[in-house]
Amino acid sequence: MKVFLAGASGAVGRRLTPLLRQAGHEVIGMTRSADAARQLEAAGVHPVMVDVYDADGLKRAAIAAHPDVVMHQLTDLPRVLNDEAQLAAAYPRNARIRTEGTRNLVAAAQAAGASRFIVQSAAFAYAPGKEPHPETDPLNLVDGPRLETVRAAADMERQVLESGMEAIVLRYGLFYGPGTWSEGPARKPPLHVDAAAHAAFLAVSRGNTGVYNIADDDGTVLIEKARKELGFDPAFRLSA
Repeated sequence: MKVFLAGASGAVGRRLTPLLRQAGHEVIGMTRSADAARQLEAAGVHPVMVDVYDADGLKRAAIAAHPDVVMHQLTDLPRVLNDEAQLAAAYPRNARIRTEGTRNLVAAAQAAGASRFIVQSAAFAYAPGKEPHPETDPLNLVDGPRLETVRAAADMERQVLESGMEAIVLRYGLFYGPGTWSEGPARKPPLHVDAAAHAAFLAVSRGNTGVYNIADDDGTVLIEKARKELGFDPAFRLSA
C-alpha cells in the first residue's frame, strides 16, 4: 500500500519507516526540512516538502501521492526535556498541530481518496479515576497542567473519527527509547518508541475505526483492545 506519513523524520517516524518499507509498503514522507528530505530519500522514502499549515500545498501533495493510508505522526516539541521555558512555549505550537494541522491533513486525505487515517494521540489524557483506564473513560477536559494539550488532542480525535475514513486513533503513552526524552520508562503511562512505531505499522492493515490505548502494561491504561484487534505487543523492539 501507499502510506503518506506526516512526521516521517520524527521520533516515531524514524522507527516506523523501516517497518513499512520492509513490509513492501511505498512510503511518502512529509517534511518541512531539506536535510530531512535528503535523509528520507536515502532511506528509500519518497520525500515531499510541504508545511502542514499550507492547506492548498498539502492537498496538492496528497492528491499527487494518491495514498491508501494517511498517517499523522506530527508533533512540535523540543528534542530534550531540560528547559521548562522551551517546553512551555512548545505546548501551544503542538496544540495547533493537533487542531489546525489535523484539519488540513484530514482535508488532504479526503481529497486524495485515502481510505484510512491513522493519528497519534495521548494515553495520559484521561480524567482522574480508577485505573487502568479503558478507551471509553472520559478525557480530562476540565483542569490540570495538561489542559491545553488534552483539549487539542480531543479536538484532533473528533476530527479524525468524524472524517468518514477508516479512522484509527492511537493513544500513545509517554515515550522512552532512542530519539526521545528518556532512555527508560520515567513517566506514566510509559511506552517505548519502537512499540509505538510497531503499533502504527500494524494499524495500516489492522483494526476497526476507533480508539486504542498504546502503552506499556503497567496498570495505568488497558491495552487489551490493542492486543486483540491490532496484535500490539508493548515488548516489541527493533533489531537495530
